[in-house]
Amino acid sequence: MLGAQLGSHTLRSHGTQVARFHLHDWIILILLAVIDGCLNIIEPFHRFVGRDMMTDLRYPLKGNTVPFWAVPVIAIILPFAIIIAIYIRRQNVYDLHNAILGLLFSVLITGVLTDAIKDAVGRPRPDFFWRCFPDGNAVYDNITTGVICHGEKSVIKEGHKSFPSGHSSWSFSGLGFLSWYLAGKINVFDQRGHVAKLCIVFLPLLGASLIAISRVDDYWHHWQDVFAGGFLGLVIASFCYLQFFPSPCHVDCWFPHAYLNAVADTRNDGHTITNCHELRPSEMETVSVSSEGQGGIHVRDSGPNLDSIEAGQRN
Repeated sequence: MLGAQLGSHTLRSHGTQVARFHLHDWIILILLAVIDGCLNIIEPFHRFVGRDMMTDLRYPLKGNTVPFWAVPVIAIILPFAIIIAIYIRRQNVYDLHNAILGLLFSVLITGVLTDAIKDAVGRPRPDFFWRCFPDGNAVYDNITTGVICHGEKSVIKEGHKSFPSGHSSWSFSGLGFLSWYLAGKINVFDQRGHVAKLCIVFLPLLGASLIAISRVDDYWHHWQDVFAGGFLGLVIASFCYLQFFPSPCHVDCWFPHAYLNAVADTRNDGHTITNCHELRPSEMETVSVSSEGQGGIHVRDSGPNLDSIEAGQRN
């Protein structure tokens, strides 16, 4: 028996229950954040850079078109705000909690993998010459022809973190997850041919692509770094979304797996429930359990019509 109204799974009614169920996941998230912090502190591998290699590493040392602080704002806070807005409209804490978990796992797993690879590879950035020799006076070892840097230590350290691009991987992990999330919410694959839905899904990916391109324009990364980072972030985002939500092709793509499992468990307990695809959180106001021993659940539809974000989702 459900402890509260189907379709009214709010933070107040089910928030604690859902959070306890995923307690171990939150612990893992904290561990991932700690690991990523440590990976940013340790010294990366200093790959050999010789005199002849400097031809491709003399690009000017520029600032960031997209600052470091802007990446988590765009890749985490923006999707988070959209998830919150959908919760306010739909009042489904299962969707809220699983979407936030999926988003955080996507960016943190991507961050750990990206920084671990950066430290292990130690590829010099395109502007490494000016990081190593800020005054323009190059000094090389007479025997190995390797560089003897005399620049600022922190700047040189950052110069050995070219592959893969962190801006690209984080942007595609966060905005890629948002694209998956929106695809499920607007039922993009409803076989009705609404191209406008695809435009909504592709918009976050366009933003991530522009951020990635800026890294090449700023000479902070080679194109291979950006491609690898974007691919890594998008793959991780896809795995994390499908871990918590059905594919957008699924008939119940709006709901997370946890909600569908809760409905299935209630059905297995002997209750009669309408198809999950028809039980939209915005369409159901109240649910009452019969006390005549029949175990039936009666739903009164008193909610507003689905707004534009679910246009085309109903038959």
